[in-house]
This record gives sequence, structure tokens and C-alpha cells, in this order.
Amino acid sequence: MPTPAKGPRLGGGAAHERLMLANLSAALFEHKRITTTLTKAKRLSPYAERLVTFAKRGDLASRRRVLGLISNKGIVHELFTDIAKAVENRDGGYTRITKIGNRKGDNAPMAVIELVLEPVSAKQAVVKEASAAAAKAAPVEAPVEEAATEAPVEEAATEAPVEEAPAEEAATEAPVEEAPAEEAK
Repeated sequence: MPTPAKGPRLGGGAAHERLMLANLSAALFEHKRITTTLTKAKRLSPYAERLVTFAKRGDLASRRRVLGLISNKGIVHELFTDIAKAVENRDGGYTRITKIGNRKGDNAPMAVIELVLEPVSAKQAVVKEASAAAAKAAPVEAPVEEAATEAPVEEAATEAPVEEAPAEEAATEAPVEEAPAEEAK
């Protein structure tokens, strides 16, 4: 049997691994958090994140593709409605793995894998609001900029020295204002 690309099989053949990952992801989407071995959690993470990405698309083809992997329609519906809406602003990293120690019986390393349903961050939300406000303000300023670009080249050439003259006056006025400030010290 050829070795798989992503590491050794999880205790069986390829078909068994596919079914195991499908069942683990169904349990993850149903309960939002499951406890399993660290190896299974690490193999489940990219599988589940790919299914969440399909759910974020939300189209019929994506839904059918996920239904081909997870047979429970209720879980797929929850994935496409609740989970996809909760992570719509997140660009990836839909799962979190936390190590919790070893299992008592066989000393296997255990982990909790959970869906990350919290908002991305407050800072990114503020940045998004600011960019939305800037986008609203941009159409108001757009007609003014269009008028400036439609001006003939000759007028633009005459406007340039006019803009430089006040800058020179401001430069000459600045040292005069600083002189009284130095005397006051």
C-alpha cells in the first residue's frame, strides 16, 4: 500500500480514515467541541476547515458536496446556517486544538478540538467600520476629483505656481513666529 501524502492512516485503510474524519467532523459541527486523540484532532482540523469554507460559499453545489461527506442533513443545515454565519468575517482558522494531557488507559495524548465562533477581534471590527465610512464618503468627493481631471492641461500648469506661492509665504512666516517664542524663554 502506498504511503499517504498527509501522514500515516489512523488505524486502518483509506476508506476507514475518510469515514472516521467524516464522523468526527459531524460530531464537531453538532457539539462545537469534541475530545479526541491529538493525532485525530490534527488530521481533523484541515478537513473540518475545508467543510466550513464550503459552507461559507453557501451555494447548492457546495451543499451537495458536503452532503456527500456528511450524511446527516440536520448537521449540514446547521453548518450552512449557524456556523457559516458565525465565521463569515474570519479568513481561516475555524478550529482550535488544545492539548489536555494523556488518556488514563493507554497514555495516548488527548486534545480538545473546537470551532472558533468568536468575532475576529475588536480592532479589526473598528478597521472594517472605518473603511466602510471611508467608502461612503468617497462617492461624495468623487465628482470634485473628476472636475479636476477634466481641466485642460494649460489650466493645471497655471494652478501649480499658485499653490507653491502660499507654501513659500508660510515658510517665511514660520521663523518670524519662532523668534518671539525664543525671547519669552
